[in-house]
Amino acid sequence: MLTITRDLYDKIVAHARKDHPDEACGVIAGPAGSDRPERFIPMQNAAMSQTFYEFDSGDLFKLYREMDDRDEEPVVVYHSHTATEARPSRTDITLAQEPGAHYVLVSTADTDGNGPFQFRSFRIREGEVEEEDVAVVEAY
Repeated sequence: MLTITRDLYDKIVAHARKDHPDEACGVIAGPAGSDRPERFIPMQNAAMSQTFYEFDSGDLFKLYREMDDRDEEPVVVYHSHTATEARPSRTDITLAQEPGAHYVLVSTADTDGNGPFQFRSFRIREGEVEEEDVAVVEAY
C-alpha cells in the first residue's frame, strides 16, 4: 500500500492539471530504505507529448546524484495520462526501472485538466503490474 500525505497527493494532481494536455511527470524521494515519500520533485516532460512522458536524461542524472548525496531514493515515480485511464501502458511497464518504487498514475482524460481525476498506484516488477491501495493521510 502507498501511504502519502494530502499535501503530496495535491501536488501531484496540481502538476497533472498544470501540464494538461501534455503528460506530467516527476518523482517523490524519501529516505533510503524507507517507503515514505517526502520530497516532491516535479520534472519536465522532455517529450512534451500528450501520449508519452520522458525524463530529460541530464535532469535525471542530476536528480539521482542529488538523491544519492541526500541518502534518498525514488519512493514514487508519477506521471499523468491525458487520454486514457490511470493504468500503466505497455510502454510504462517496459520503462519501469525502479522495482521498489510506487508508480502513481493520474488520469486527466475527459476533464480538460480539471477534476475529477483518477489517482492510482501500482508496483511494477519485472514486467508484472500489481495495483495497490492508496492511503491519503494528513501527516506521517
